[in-house]
Amino acid sequence: MASSSPYLKSLSTFLHHSKTSSQILQIHAQSITNPSPTPLNLLFALSKLPTPSPLPHYPHLLFSQIPNPNTFAYNTLIRLSAPRASLRSFLSMRRNRVRPDSYTYPFLLKACASLLPSKELPVAAVHGESLRTGFASDAFTVNSLIASYCRTGDVASARKLFDGFTHRDLVSWNSMIAGCVGFGDLDGAQKLFDVMPVRDAFSWAVLIDGYGKGAAAGGGVARARELFDRAEEEAKDSACWNSMVGAYCRAGDMGSARELFESMPRRNVISWSVMIDGYVSHGDPEEGLELFRRMLRQGVTKPDRVSAVGAIAACAQLGALDQGRWVHSYLERNGVPFDVVVGTSLVDMYMKCGSLELARRVFEGMRERNVVTWNAMIVGLGTNGRGAEAVELFFEMRKEGVPTDDLTLLGVLTACVHGGFVEEGLEIFDEFGGSPKVEHYGCVVDLLGRAGRLEEAKDVIERMRVEPTPALWGSLLAACRTHRRVGLAEHAVERLAGLGADDSGVYVLLSNVYAEAGAWDGVWRTRRLMEERGMRKETGRSVIELDGSVHEFINGDCSHPSKKKIFRVLQGLYNLMVSN
Repeated sequence: MASSSPYLKSLSTFLHHSKTSSQILQIHAQSITNPSPTPLNLLFALSKLPTPSPLPHYPHLLFSQIPNPNTFAYNTLIRLSAPRASLRSFLSMRRNRVRPDSYTYPFLLKACASLLPSKELPVAAVHGESLRTGFASDAFTVNSLIASYCRTGDVASARKLFDGFTHRDLVSWNSMIAGCVGFGDLDGAQKLFDVMPVRDAFSWAVLIDGYGKGAAAGGGVARARELFDRAEEEAKDSACWNSMVGAYCRAGDMGSARELFESMPRRNVISWSVMIDGYVSHGDPEEGLELFRRMLRQGVTKPDRVSAVGAIAACAQLGALDQGRWVHSYLERNGVPFDVVVGTSLVDMYMKCGSLELARRVFEGMRERNVVTWNAMIVGLGTNGRGAEAVELFFEMRKEGVPTDDLTLLGVLTACVHGGFVEEGLEIFDEFGGSPKVEHYGCVVDLLGRAGRLEEAKDVIERMRVEPTPALWGSLLAACRTHRRVGLAEHAVERLAGLGADDSGVYVLLSNVYAEAGAWDGVWRTRRLMEERGMRKETGRSVIELDGSVHEFINGDCSHPSKKKIFRVLQGLYNLMVSN
C-alpha cells in the first residue's frame, strides 16, 4: 500500500479541486481497480458543486456506502437532496440517533422553502424540533427560522422570534426587514431600519427595492431616492444602485433611470438587464436593443436571462427578424442557457416576425415547455393564417396533458375566427370553455357573425354568463352590415344605447347598414338623428412616414403637393386590380 500512497494523495488533491460532477464520477470509477477517496470524501466534493445536485441520485448512492454516517454526512445529504428527500434524510437521521448541529436546521429550512406552498413540512415543526434538541438559541438556526417564517408569509411568528432573540446580529435584522418588505409592511421595515445598530449594503438595498416596487402604487420612488441619497458611499454596492435604477424603470421614468445608470461607478449584468427590460417594457424597443449591443461591446459577453429575453422581446416588437436571428445565434454561441423562458421568448419573437418555421424549430427543440410556450405557438399560428395548425396544436396540447388557461382558449378561438373554422370553434368553446370570459364570448360572436349566423350570435350575447360589453354588440352590428340585416342592426343599436355606448361611430355604422340594404329613408333618418344630437363623424385620415418625413392624408382633402403623382399611382393600382 506504501507504493499507492502518492497516487492516493494526488487523487485526493484532484478531488479537492474538482469543478464538475463528471470529474467526481471519473474519480469514483477508479475505485474499481485502484485505491480511491472514501464515499464521504466524494460526497464532500459533490457538496462543493452548485445545488441542486446535477446527479440527483448519486449522493444517496455514496451515502449508502458510508458504514456509520455522522452528522456531517447527513447534513451534506440533506443539502444535496430534493426537498422531500431532504425530509426523509432528516427523519432517518433522527431514527439513527445522529445528533444535529447548527447546520442541520438551516439546510432543512431551505428544503421547506422549496416545498412551499406545501404543508408537508411546516416551519413551526422544524422550530419545535430545534427547541427539543437545544438549538433554539443558535444564531445560525434562529436566523434561518426568521427568514423561513417570512418566506411562508408568517411574519408575525418571525417577529415574535426576532423580538425574543437576545443575540441578534446583522443577519437577524436584515432577515426581518426583508420579511416586512416582502409582506408589504414598509412602515414596519422602516421602523426596524431606523433602530438597527449596524447597517450594510443589503440593509439599504432591500428597503430601497421595497419602496421602488411600491412606486406604481403611490409615490414610493421618491422615498426610494431619498434613502439612496442618504446611504453611505461604502453601502452603495451594485445591488443598491440596481435597486434604485429598477425603481425608476418600474415607474416608467426612463430618463432618471438612464441618468443614474450612466453615473454608476460599476455595472454588472443585472444593471444592464434592468435598463434593457425597462426600455422594452415601456415601449422603446429600439433603445433596449441598442443598449444590449452596447453591453456586449463593453465586455459583458454572457447575458443573463433577463437581458436575453429583453433583447428578444425588442426584436419581436420591432418585427426585426434579422436582428432576432442574430441575438438567437449570439446566445447559442456564448452558452447562454436556453431555459423555458428564453425558448418561449424566441418562439414568440419568430412568430411576430412571421418566421413560422424557425418558431416551430425552436418549439420542437425545447426540452421543457409550459403553457406560455404552447400559447405562443397557438396564437402565432392563428395570427399568421395557419388556423388549422393552431387547432391541431391545441388538441396535441390537450393530449399531452398540458394545463390550458384563458389565453389558450382565446388563441385557438381567434385562430378559428380567422380561419373560418366555425364548427371546430364552437366545439372547442362548448367542450373546453369552462368559465369563459367576455373575450371568449367575443370570439364566438365574431365567429358566428362572419359565417352569417347572426341570430345565433345574438343568442350567445343575450344568454352569456357575464355582463355583455358594448364591443360584443358592436361586433354584431358590424356583421349586420356585411350580411345586410337591418332589423338586427337596429336591435344592436338599441342595446348599445342602453349601455350608453351609442356614439357617432355606432350611428355611422347603422347608416351604412341602411345604405348597403338600399333603405335610404333609414339613412336620412339616422343622419338627422346625428345632427339633432350634435354628433359629428370623425374625418378619416391616415399617416405614413417616408424618408424621415410624416405625410398625413385626410378624407376629401386634395391639397397634398404630390397629389397628381399619388392619383396616377392609385389609378395604376386600380387598373392592375381590375385587369386581374
